[in-house]
Amino acid sequence: MRVVGLMSGTSIDGIDAALVELTGTEEDLQVMPIAANTYPYPDELKTQILEVCSGAAISMAQLAQLDDSIAAVFAEAATDVQRDRSPAHLIGSHGQTVFHRPPDRERLGYSLQLGRGDAIARRTGIPTVSNFRVADMAVGGQGAPLVPKIDACLFGHLDRDRCVQNIGGIANVTYLPAGCSRNFEVVRGWDTGPGNVLLDLAVSQLTGGRQTFDRNGAWAATGTPHLKLVDRWLEDEFFHQPPPKSTGRERFGRTFLQQCRTEAEALSVADWLATLTELTVRSIVESYRRFLPCLPDDVFLCGGGSRNSYLQQRLQAHLGDVSVQTTDDVGVNADFKEAIAFAVLAYWRTLDISGNLTSVTGATRSTVLGELYR
Repeated sequence: MRVVGLMSGTSIDGIDAALVELTGTEEDLQVMPIAANTYPYPDELKTQILEVCSGAAISMAQLAQLDDSIAAVFAEAATDVQRDRSPAHLIGSHGQTVFHRPPDRERLGYSLQLGRGDAIARRTGIPTVSNFRVADMAVGGQGAPLVPKIDACLFGHLDRDRCVQNIGGIANVTYLPAGCSRNFEVVRGWDTGPGNVLLDLAVSQLTGGRQTFDRNGAWAATGTPHLKLVDRWLEDEFFHQPPPKSTGRERFGRTFLQQCRTEAEALSVADWLATLTELTVRSIVESYRRFLPCLPDDVFLCGGGSRNSYLQQRLQAHLGDVSVQTTDDVGVNADFKEAIAFAVLAYWRTLDISGNLTSVTGATRSTVLGELYR
């Protein structure tokens, strides 16, 4: 089956679209990439999304229009990535998260992704699966991360313990013990904390919006991280909360950044960015040391942060003998790994194969994910 996977994460830097051919089911899953591209949001639409994610109040009519607008650009991305190629049989669209509230003892979680699957199906003429998180949340899960089962199929190894570390706006890890592709329930995964979100916000503020990220971490690499500040920020209760857990811009967004900046106002700009980078790195490493039975043999990075060479160097420095690479090194494009994952989840939806792992999200049972619009 040829499937388009669509993903826009908490960085809100654009829509990743991947056209792949899928065969097999779970243990024998095979993914053949055909085409992939990233489609930036129009500036006005990106601004609207960022404002809503930051808590701006809008009317129901404005929310409906925003939902429609996001669906339209997702549909355009799905159409363009197929151009001059055999058409896809299916689309899997994660949509754009604008709000995420993890569950607690008294209530189910709540997560809202905009970009209506029904509108994408109507505009493209291709059956579309969307709204993946709600089925997991309905059975008590976090609704995220949802890709660890796919990670186990694609990256599991018989003899080596591995971590797949996605560094988008928010960072999340999948822990793959040796032999996990034969027993998915030993897989673990959770959000480790901020990925690029604080860095991107800081760079945007520093440049008046002329830059939206620190390319290759070049700016931060000229500075020196203030380690006592990082230690203080890591006292936030989220970092000490055991998995399953998930988070978003609601916790690590503009308010958190402003609190950090107030404490770091004496730092130079380069030192400020180096310190924020160190927070992302340390939150990942401390999460491994705190919640894994042992450090992995290999760490494979994906997402936008995998292209930040300074961040990767700092991870390697903290992890010592652990091999730190990107998923490119094992044949899966690090920029589009998440989009590919939602293509697989859509494919599994049509085959009635469960997509979540109870060991990851904390759900009471496995369940098929996504709503199918024909």
